[in-house]
This record gives sequence, structure tokens and C-alpha cells, in this order.
Amino acid sequence: MTEDWKAESDPLVALGEGDTKPFEAFVIHETPTFLAFFRRLGAQPSEAEDLTQDLAFKLYRQADSYRAEGRFRAFAFRVARNLWIDRVRKVGREPRRTQGPVGDDMPSLLDSLADERQAEPGRALEQREEAERLILALVQLSEGQRLVFELGVMQELPYQEISEILEVPVGTVKSRMFHAVRNLRSALEDAPSGASSDADKDGPQ
Repeated sequence: MTEDWKAESDPLVALGEGDTKPFEAFVIHETPTFLAFFRRLGAQPSEAEDLTQDLAFKLYRQADSYRAEGRFRAFAFRVARNLWIDRVRKVGREPRRTQGPVGDDMPSLLDSLADERQAEPGRALEQREEAERLILALVQLSEGQRLVFELGVMQELPYQEISEILEVPVGTVKSRMFHAVRNLRSALEDAPSGASSDADKDGPQ
């Protein structure tokens, strides 16, 4: 994730003071981040684009009433999470467990969950297959575990901020992360297909 917009002041504070540049930089640089965020939660491509646009508009409209009480990035993810929940409720369905994008985020996933094996020539295809198995396992996690993994591993947010975003105790965040990582590691290690179903049986929802 680029750090360009982070070099500026809080985007919404600046926007409320009449300076649009930090917010514009945030939108430009973080649009791919939130597109991937919604896709990994189960949104179809067009739906993820709509949600990302809605996020930018919603943040923009909050500039006048916004008060910085923490990191802006955590606040943005809290708004994004609420938009996803509202979308699921609006269409009257459970979140779709569709396959998310298999692309630039895969190295981060593999680095975080795989063992410390050094890549050897000829392993590219094998690693690609591992990444695809991992994504298939990721979208089968319970919504709570998937959100915790997304925010903790993919977005590198600390547990306290994840707790505030999801409005659950830090202990619940840690428990969900434990179960999510365990099930995803099982997928990498060619565990039986029942590993993904353990997410619903063993871990908090």
C-alpha cells in the first residue's frame, strides 16, 4: 500500500478545513485497496466498484462533522465494513462466498501463512496453485474470521483497531484470527477438505 497520502494531514480534517488534496490522494491511492477488500468479502466486481465509490462519497459527506479520534485509516475501514453489512441486509442475502481476486495480493498471503521455504526455480506454478487454494479457503471462512484476517493480515491493522472497527473485544479478535490462520494454513498443507468447515464449528462467528 502506498504511503503517499499518509504523508499529508488527516484527509477528512483537511477536507473540513478546505484542503482537498489529502482526500483526493487517499481516493486515488486507496481505491485498489478497498476494491480488493470488498471482493475478498464476497462482492462481485461491479458491486465492489459501487461500494468503493459509495465509500468515497460517504467519507466526503462526513467531513464537516468528522472529529479525528484515532487513525483515519481505521475509521475508513469501519465505514467500509458498515457499507458491506448494509449492502448484505439490503439485498436480503448472506454474503456470497465467491472467489476473490487472485493477483497482486497473493505474495502477501503466502508470506504471512506459508512456512519459510525459499522459492526455487520451477516453484512458480506450485506457489500459484497454493495461492488459489488459499483464496478458496479464505472465502469459505465465517464472515467474522474473514474480516479479522483481512484487516489484520492484508491491511496490517493492530488488534485494538480491529476491535474498534468490528465492535468486538480484543480477545474475540485474537480468537478469530487464530482459527482463521489455522484453517488457512491447513489449506496450504493440503489438509482434508473438511478444514474449511472447521471455521464454522470451532471458531467464533
